[in-house]
Amino acid sequence: MKSTINCFIPFENTNQVKETVASLQASDLVNEIFLFTDNNCNETIADCQTINIDSLRSTATIKKIAANANTAYTLIYTKAADLRLGYFALERMLQIAKDSGAGLIYADHYQVTDEEKKNSPLIAYQKGSLRDDFNFGSVLIYKSEELKKAVSKMDTDYKFAGIYDLRLKVSQEADLVHINEYLYTEAENDTRKSGEKIFDYVDPKNREVQVEMEKACTDHLKAVGGYLAPKFKDVEFNKAGFEYEASVIIPVRNRIRTIADAIKSVLNQKTNFKFNLIIVDNYSTDGTGEAIDNFASDERLIHIIPENKELGIGGCWNAGVHHPKCGKFSVQLDSDDVYSDENTLQKIVDAFYAQNCAMVVGSYMLTDFDMKMIPPGIIDHKEWTPENGRNNALRINGLGAPRAFYTPLLREIKVPNTSYGEDYALGLQFSREYQIGRIYDVLYLCRRWDDNSDASLDIVKMNAHNTYKDRIRTWELQARIALNKKSV
Repeated sequence: MKSTINCFIPFENTNQVKETVASLQASDLVNEIFLFTDNNCNETIADCQTINIDSLRSTATIKKIAANANTAYTLIYTKAADLRLGYFALERMLQIAKDSGAGLIYADHYQVTDEEKKNSPLIAYQKGSLRDDFNFGSVLIYKSEELKKAVSKMDTDYKFAGIYDLRLKVSQEADLVHINEYLYTEAENDTRKSGEKIFDYVDPKNREVQVEMEKACTDHLKAVGGYLAPKFKDVEFNKAGFEYEASVIIPVRNRIRTIADAIKSVLNQKTNFKFNLIIVDNYSTDGTGEAIDNFASDERLIHIIPENKELGIGGCWNAGVHHPKCGKFSVQLDSDDVYSDENTLQKIVDAFYAQNCAMVVGSYMLTDFDMKMIPPGIIDHKEWTPENGRNNALRINGLGAPRAFYTPLLREIKVPNTSYGEDYALGLQFSREYQIGRIYDVLYLCRRWDDNSDASLDIVKMNAHNTYKDRIRTWELQARIALNKKSV
């Protein structure tokens, strides 16, 4: 293979790109290198062409790439930091691209942070890998034919969602293939913990970006047959046999430091209906059970220790929901969080009737352990709209909190027996047919501390979580496509 790839890389100044250019020019496969600058840089690099752009992620830039993609393959490097290709890395990537017929190839790699080199394994792309922050690494190799075909279908000019739109459109016609081999080294400048990154998509300062991402994803769903129009089944709230109007359900294991705060925030609720609190203690060993029993004098508290010892958070939820004393509405509270005030439960139940919905999601405020607000502060998920929320839910990684469900439907659907993503799976399945109600008042104080399930994950655990949520999205997308075909 000779001169079969053109390369496009961000260009800020000569020093910033010299290592990357040298690494690329060392390969006989590279035909031309194009330097993208958004600051009208006057510097030049030998044997490279400079192109002015507005942003690497805009539709206009993607179209400029397509216009210069006159080789079989096109490499887009998305970072301004140094890139070092591995030994025969391009040869390997192009060979697999040829053998697989892939529209996009991406690979595992190494990352250097503070002079420390670490493995950065990626995960396989699925039909449900619709989130715009899917990690492909920084080296994207497109089959130029598929890239051009995708660009020919671009009828919206995006400022931020161009590169996202590109891979969605490529995925409609070709596979996106992951090479689980370490083929290059990149610098990593984002050293935040996993728990600090997961809220980027709901940070108010990123709102304009999210609006564009939603449109790109919605258009993709329409193209693949997975889009759902805003038509919902009515919910009949006349199921008999509920002694209680609502039950707050708290699954817990080893939360001796926080469980009492959670219990108090429930028992202090003021409502015009009868409610109780069901705590499912998943065999705590740190004194949590005894802390729960300190409130045993309140007859509203039901303390369950399930017989099954193989339960995740979802399984504990099932134990609570199927308890004979569970109320008509099942309302979530995590064992290390608290409701914002004494009116939360009333607002949630009122929302079911006012919005005729099968599930309600509120808004919450991120706090530290001492319940002082931390950035980004209030998470209101305003990207959820009655018209398009059920579609946008396939792009984002969560629906918000606190969550509440109409118990008869939840008993039918049941909660996946996992300790991560079970709430997201429920939200997708409920929204397939039913309206999800929204409350934009802050109902919930969400503590972020080292014992949270996603506060600080290693790359292996984070990949496992992302793979599972992508699987959930894939199954849901398949179900929605089938539903649309059935209704035709």
